[in-house]
Amino acid sequence: MENVQIRPFRATDVPWLVEQHGKYYARDEGFDASFGALVQSILEDFVASHDPARERGWISECDGERLGSIFCVALDGQTAKLRLFLLLPEARGRGLGKRMLDTCMGYARSAGYAEMRLWTHESHRAACALYRANGWQLLASKPVHSFGVDLVEQSWKIQL
Repeated sequence: MENVQIRPFRATDVPWLVEQHGKYYARDEGFDASFGALVQSILEDFVASHDPARERGWISECDGERLGSIFCVALDGQTAKLRLFLLLPEARGRGLGKRMLDTCMGYARSAGYAEMRLWTHESHRAACALYRANGWQLLASKPVHSFGVDLVEQSWKIQL
């Protein structure tokens, strides 16, 4: 993982991101196709209308192979939202997730946000442990039925 870079997201990354989210969430969580459709919609909106002064996305890659993504978008004037944080299984456990999270949070600070929020599921234990270890606080947790499965949805925040 020495050659890993975290580069800016490009619109040409959209098909790969939709495919990877759909593939891994179906395999690991049992999600149905509605999840891939949601990712597609989020990315189309980002490409069409994000504010480049306050919103960014990044792709991690090694030797031209994409490994993951993370996005910082505006929730409101003072709050950023972390979105589409994905790290392929073969890239996990080597500190890349922390590097990506640090990149996103550092950008949010430099863009003038006072706080960040995110939405996830408790089944993402490694990601939740990473958030907690980096100062994020769990705001709420509730059972839901989404993407064809029963889940426990979580909301997290951190003061920047």
